[in-house]
Amino acid sequence: MARRRRRLADRRRAVGLTQEALAEKLGVDRSTVVRWELGTASPQPWMRPRLADALQVSVAALVDLLADENHGSSGLQTVRNAVLSDTARVDLTTAADLRHAFDELAARYDQAPSASLLAKGGERLSLITYMARRAPQGRAERELLGLQADALTLMGQLVWDASQRRDHATARGYYDESVQVARRLRDHTLEGRALLRTCYVALYGAQDPRSGLALALQAAETARPTSPAVTGLALLHAGEAHAMLGEASDCERTLAEAQGQLDSTDGMDAAADLVSSTQFGRLAGSCYLSLGQHRRAQEVLETTAAELQDRRKSRAIVLGNLTLAYIRQREIDAAVATLTEAITELEDTRGGGGLNLVFRAARELRSWRQEQIVADVHDRLFALMATT
Repeated sequence: MARRRRRLADRRRAVGLTQEALAEKLGVDRSTVVRWELGTASPQPWMRPRLADALQVSVAALVDLLADENHGSSGLQTVRNAVLSDTARVDLTTAADLRHAFDELAARYDQAPSASLLAKGGERLSLITYMARRAPQGRAERELLGLQADALTLMGQLVWDASQRRDHATARGYYDESVQVARRLRDHTLEGRALLRTCYVALYGAQDPRSGLALALQAAETARPTSPAVTGLALLHAGEAHAMLGEASDCERTLAEAQGQLDSTDGMDAAADLVSSTQFGRLAGSCYLSLGQHRRAQEVLETTAAELQDRRKSRAIVLGNLTLAYIRQREIDAAVATLTEAITELEDTRGGGGLNLVFRAARELRSWRQEQIVADVHDRLFALMATT
């Protein structure tokens, strides 16, 4: 079973906050805070700096507060040792140990290069798969299968991101496996999330908006009975597919529908933690860029970039798109400043989506390559390429 995070609850009380007050500060449902303190869920990476600020601690101290007492890596090591000695017992405690270890790894995705996480991701997936196969029928088996679906999806993300969004086949293979596990569980939310990831490969990897649109709509319809969060996210990407196809009215209609779904997300949604205040702006700005509405894209992306300080890979993508919006309006000083900021984010995270966008921006800046500021930012980009 998951273990209560008593120190997290104690810290909340120490700064004078009720669960309701903390939830209001963070813009989440009270049930989300309850699940964090019970240890049945963990804050998403983009939420952690805001939570640390609300609790008046550093992010590093928050990580310690989120660690279950007498739990975490020691629990994972216990599972490993049991597997090696062939004495592994599969129960809810085993599932909780593996879930905790997985959540810690997933929390690092937006802060670290994906290549540095692949080995641990593969190990976690192998261990989870092994234990799921040994689990007796019942709740423990269901928990482990759900975790296996999540781990397969994360491995697809890691592989695709580490390859700078080039290794489509391997990523799709992981996502397809995740879909199959989710269907076995009859879990429409998990299935929708895996289908949505497959949509990303079609849209942003293969640059196939027709296939991406079909997959996004399939993800939305799959998740619609259980998860407004996944439905809304899928519709955002369907909107971007329409924009890539030049279908402006369909894009606007789909974005509005997506916003309605995201607004209706509550703490009863298993994917509620996926929703953030910046997601609509990120996707809407990209849509307007594809539609050639550069000033409108600029305004949305500027606001989003200012708010998006804690998800570094996502922020690099927003800054890359904002750079393109400036270039296409011939605002070169602003473009170079924004491109420089994006490169700073990418030097630490090596996010595949952000890298592709800054390289595209650099190509569009070639007409101004004789200007010193453009030459300087190209030099910095070359240095980034040399270490990627």
